[in-house]
Amino acid sequence: MSFAGKVWRLLVGIKDGLALLFMLLFFSLLFAILSSRPSPGQIRDGALLLELDGYVVEERSRIDPLQALISQQAPVGEYQVHDIVRALEAAASDDRVEAVVFDLSRFVGGGQVHLQEIGEAMDRVRAADKPVLTYAMGYADDHMLLAAHASEVWLDPMGGALVTGPGGTNLYYANLLEKLGVNARVYRVGTYKAAVEPYTRNEMSEEARENYAALYGALWEEWQANVTKARPAMKLDQVTGDPAAWVAASKGDLAKAALAAGLVDKLGSSVEFGDRVAELAGKDDWDETPGAYAFTDLAPYLAGQSDDRSGKAIGVVTIAGDIVDGNAGPGTAGGDRIADLLDDALADDLAALVVRVDSPGGSVTASEEIRRAILRHKARGIPVAVSFANVAASGGYWVATAGDQIFAQPETVTGSIGVFAVIPTFEGTAEKLGVNADGFRTTPLSGQPDLVDGFTPEVDAILQASVTNTYAKFLGHVAKARGMTPDKVDTIAQGRVWDGGTARQLGLVSQFGGLDDAIAWAAAKAELKDGDWHVKRLGKPQDPYDSLIRSMMRDNAEEDMHSASDLFGVMAARQSELGNRLSRDMDRLLGVRGVQAYCLECPGKRAGTPVKARPEGWLSAIVGLIAR
Repeated sequence: MSFAGKVWRLLVGIKDGLALLFMLLFFSLLFAILSSRPSPGQIRDGALLLELDGYVVEERSRIDPLQALISQQAPVGEYQVHDIVRALEAAASDDRVEAVVFDLSRFVGGGQVHLQEIGEAMDRVRAADKPVLTYAMGYADDHMLLAAHASEVWLDPMGGALVTGPGGTNLYYANLLEKLGVNARVYRVGTYKAAVEPYTRNEMSEEARENYAALYGALWEEWQANVTKARPAMKLDQVTGDPAAWVAASKGDLAKAALAAGLVDKLGSSVEFGDRVAELAGKDDWDETPGAYAFTDLAPYLAGQSDDRSGKAIGVVTIAGDIVDGNAGPGTAGGDRIADLLDDALADDLAALVVRVDSPGGSVTASEEIRRAILRHKARGIPVAVSFANVAASGGYWVATAGDQIFAQPETVTGSIGVFAVIPTFEGTAEKLGVNADGFRTTPLSGQPDLVDGFTPEVDAILQASVTNTYAKFLGHVAKARGMTPDKVDTIAQGRVWDGGTARQLGLVSQFGGLDDAIAWAAAKAELKDGDWHVKRLGKPQDPYDSLIRSMMRDNAEEDMHSASDLFGVMAARQSELGNRLSRDMDRLLGVRGVQAYCLECPGKRAGTPVKARPEGWLSAIVGLIAR
């Protein structure tokens, strides 16, 4: 019994030890979550620091904690444009804020509309006699769109600045698919619908090239106009006209070349920059590190801002990212998720609804589901405004047809009114491998779709007819919404992509303006005066573990990004996007999808793994059968 007692006491000790360990882990995790949450108590007198280590986005993506921890890949930072603008608006009149600092050392980029909105908010801070400073190791186009609005632009002497303008290349796979024996069956309507060209051609079509030239030309003109207006002394013609000669004039010193051209104001290390900020905003009495200054981060500063909840609610729903079937998002526009948000808001007695769109489109069935949910609000007799951000094309425009008034900016990319579907079959691959398909059919549809033997002509005809019918519905929605005939819409549709200025001339956009303009219009239509309404954003608040995961993995992310801080490093880092591009293109070919209203030409963030969405619709079901 003595031996059994010792064993029992050992087991009890192990049990108690494991219980204590799990309790320590639980409370440590709880403390980490609570401490990672921003608190107004962290606000200090000094500078407002906006350390943008990632993208500026319309809606922040949800992090899968298990996937992030298993992969050990830090999520790319994302900063919502309305959070940044809101912080800048508050800082302009906040006596605690002496200066605003943008650390762009690890900034990746953002859309032109978003960056211009931030730039205008920076101007309002400067108008309140508060300096706005930026610092970076390197400045590219998106950096300059922000920095042009700063009172002081600092560049590390080991860094540089380049302005490249929009444009680039796509990948085309027709030869590869032919060698593999893969038949990419394309069903589309739209002469300019270039989203399927990578699977059917080896080069860009003339129609696509024409569209790209017009679109990117307009965006480039807007970029130059915005930057030169904010920074008129900049020698932009020299920088973009003959960049090699411009750099050679400074003997290859990119930092001095940037200074000579007026892209930046001062060259200095991060310590020298910090000392300058300390002169303006005060030293950090708690930190003796060289270059330290008193500051407050964005998150706690936002936590300290109160929201006005008086009066009636004007709902704002966000449709950001690819539109897909299912519950994906935020950061991806899952049709079911957004429709549920809108339906839940029917009980809120909203005075008006504003739909904010920043999407290149995607699933037609999901786009229609969202459009119908918007119409259910419209049926209550409330005004519905639609606000376009950087991109509102294809499926993004489909959902906009439910609105009463469409607002966009000259830099907005819209249109792309066209649809397509791609289904691969592998009869050529089977032949190369010595596999043959044979059998007996009672009808032309028997055994279809056939993965190995391909589709019968009847199946091809049915699928194309379905896509053509979907395009006709798209034209009908646009015609009804914009007061045109379907034939008139067809002349400006055909998948062609337009800049916001041209879209307004064509009648696809009602008027220029941002989200605030759309909200003000909706309030006026609802006969609400200032102070009689407040904005209610539809959707759940961010999960509490999001900040914790980002904080836990931040150190590794900083190490990786610092390794690509100079010009050569930045160029090398861009090559990592190649793998993502290949993955997206193959997923679009082989993934389980239905009819798509998607804009390939639309510029924007294309990072991360393609979203796996739940297929819907009978055409999706056909593709699903093939993929099994």
